[in-house]
Amino acid sequence: MSNNFYLYNTLTRTKELFKPINPDRVGIYVCGPTVYGDAHLGHARPGVTYDVLFRLFKHLGYKVRYVRNITDVGHLENDADEGEDKIAKKARLEQLEPMEVAQFYTLRYHDAMRKLNTLPPSIEPHASGHIIEQIEVVKKIFDAGYAYESNGSVYFDVQKYNQDHKYGVLSGRSIEDQISNTRELDGQSDKHSPLDFALWKKASAEHIMRWPSPWSDGFPGWHLECSAMSEKYLGKEFDIHGGGMDLMFPHHECEIAQNTASRGTSGVHYWMHNNMITIEGKKMGKSYGNFITLDELFSGSHPKLQQAYSPMTVRFFILQAHYRSPLDFSNESLQAAEKGLKRLMQAAKDQLNLPVQESAPAVAEIATIKSHIYEALLDDLNTPIAVSELFNLVTIVNKIKDKAVEINADDKATINALFEDIVKGVLGLEDDRAEGSSEDMINGLVQMVIDARVAAKANKDWATSDKIRDALKAIGIQIKDTKDGAEWSYIE
Repeated sequence: MSNNFYLYNTLTRTKELFKPINPDRVGIYVCGPTVYGDAHLGHARPGVTYDVLFRLFKHLGYKVRYVRNITDVGHLENDADEGEDKIAKKARLEQLEPMEVAQFYTLRYHDAMRKLNTLPPSIEPHASGHIIEQIEVVKKIFDAGYAYESNGSVYFDVQKYNQDHKYGVLSGRSIEDQISNTRELDGQSDKHSPLDFALWKKASAEHIMRWPSPWSDGFPGWHLECSAMSEKYLGKEFDIHGGGMDLMFPHHECEIAQNTASRGTSGVHYWMHNNMITIEGKKMGKSYGNFITLDELFSGSHPKLQQAYSPMTVRFFILQAHYRSPLDFSNESLQAAEKGLKRLMQAAKDQLNLPVQESAPAVAEIATIKSHIYEALLDDLNTPIAVSELFNLVTIVNKIKDKAVEINADDKATINALFEDIVKGVLGLEDDRAEGSSEDMINGLVQMVIDARVAAKANKDWATSDKIRDALKAIGIQIKDTKDGAEWSYIE
C-alpha cells in the first residue's frame, strides 16, 4: 500500500504529491485563536482538521513538529490597523490585566480542544512572548527596502514590494483590483497607501499593551507574529501552513510578503485552508444571533439548540465533510452525526469479541475497505470517504456478529487495526459516554428489562414477553432474539 500523500496546495490551486523538506520530519504551522473570548463552533473545525493531519503524519511514521500560535497582542478590532486591541478592550471592560484575559481564555480554549480529543501541538508560542523576534523581522524588512516609518508606526510598502515580487499570489487578488476597491479611511493618513499594513504600531497614551522598539513604544502588527514564530520554530522554509479560509486574505497574504521581504523566500511549501462552518446557511456571527460557543454546544444551552451534543458528536460531524468544503450546522445534521457515531462506537466494541474460524477463507471485502480508507485519507485528507468506508466495515462486523459471515484470525486482526489505528488513532474518535453516565444507566435499565423478558419466555409467559417487547418498541428499542438470549438496539 502506497504512503504517497496528495495535498491540495492553496498557493498553486492544485493537488500535489507531498514531499517534505526533511524526509524524516514534517513541519506544520497553524494559526491559533485570538484569546479574548470563549472557543466557538468556528474554532472546532481547524482544531479537528489539523489534529487529523497531525495524527495521520504520525501514523505514517513521520516525526512531526506541529506549531500552533496563540494571538494575545496586536489583533485590532477591525482586523486591520486601527481600533482597539481586542484583548486590551476586553481587559478594560472587565477591569482585568490583559494577560489575565489572555490566560483565562487560553485555558478555556485548551479545555475545549481537549474535550474534542485534539492532541496538544508540539509547540504553542504566544505572540506576546516573541516581541524581540518580531522587531528583528521588521528590521530585516527595513533593510530590504519594503518598510517605512510614519509618526512612530512602521508600515509595509505593498506597492513597492509588488514592483519586485507579486502581492496577491495566495488569494489571486491583483493589486490593481485592490487599489480600485479600496478607499482612504479615517485614521490611515500615516500610510503611503491604504493597501499598506502595519508592522509596528505606536501605542497611544491610553494603550495598555506596549513594548519599547527602535521606532516607538508600541506593539507588533497582527500579521507579523506568524512570520516571526514560524521561522523561529520551523526555519526559513517549512512544509505546511494551515488556517481557516478567512485568513487567506489579508493575514496569510501579508505573511508571504513579510517572509519574502525578510527571508528572501515565501517560506511555505504547502498552504492549506479549511472552509467555514455556517449555521442554517448563514455565516456564524453575534449579529445574526447564531454564534454558538463550544460550551453552549456541549451543554445545549443556546436557544438554537434542541439538545446538548457531545464533543465526539461534534468531532464526528466535522469529519463527515471534506475540510475544503463548507459545512452547515443544523440540529438535524448533529442528530444524524450522533446516531452515526453510536453505530460506529458500538461496532468498535463488538469487533473485540468477534468469533474466529481458523479454516475460514479471507474475506476480500475487508482488505478492499482497508485499501479504500487509506486511499481516501492520503487523497487530500478525504475524511468523508474514509468514514463511509468505515460504515461498510460496520456492516461486515454486524454480519460476523450475527454469524452470517465467518472470518479468520488475519481478518480479525485487520478489523481490529482499522478501529484502533484509524477510528481511534487518526480520526481521534472515542466513545465519550463516561462510565456511570446517564446513558450507561439507561443501558443498564434496558438490559434489566430484557433479562426479565428472557426469563418470562423461559417460563413460557408469552403475554409478559410480548408486553415487554411492545413497550420497548414504543420507545424506540428493538429486540432481536438469539440462541443465547436476546440483543437490543435503537430503532433507526
